[in-house]
Amino acid sequence: MPDPSDHRAVLRFPYPDERRARVVHEAIRVEVGGIDDDRSTAAVGRAGDTVEVTVHARDLVALRAGVNTWTRLVETAETVAASAER
Repeated sequence: MPDPSDHRAVLRFPYPDERRARVVHEAIRVEVGGIDDDRSTAAVGRAGDTVEVTVHARDLVALRAGVNTWTRLVETAETVAASAER
């Protein structure tokens, strides 16, 4: 069986300030482990004003699905954070 890290994508989402990055990070990090499966996993981190999501997958189809899922989660968190600031 291939190593789970055969394929990897690193997604970086920069924000105008650390506060927004922290809000997005806190909103999505709770999903780590909850949506992993036997074909892909993800890790979420934050460095200053940038949120980073790393998706590891056994195959390219699973990598694409993971990237799509995490991108949607980040977009949703961004929308909610922007709405809360209004």
